[in-house]
Amino acid sequence: MRLDKYLKVSRLIKRRTVANEACDGGRVLVNGREAKASTQVKEGDVLTVSFGNREVKVEVLSVREPIKKEEAGELFRYI
Repeated sequence: MRLDKYLKVSRLIKRRTVANEACDGGRVLVNGREAKASTQVKEGDVLTVSFGNREVKVEVLSVREPIKKEEAGELFRYI
């Protein structure tokens, strides 16, 4: 699954366009490297997302779709 779509489906970022802009701005890292929105995300990847002065680091547990809002927290775990 594409990185921007994963960020939206997992509810880490609310809208896909915002996720796309975050990737283009270099605020999203996959396994310690800057990633474009089109980067493929797989289970076991570590994502680091910078929100202003705060940083969120998560491990991808599952990549699936479609998913209900209540199940979005099962896609990742905070590190």
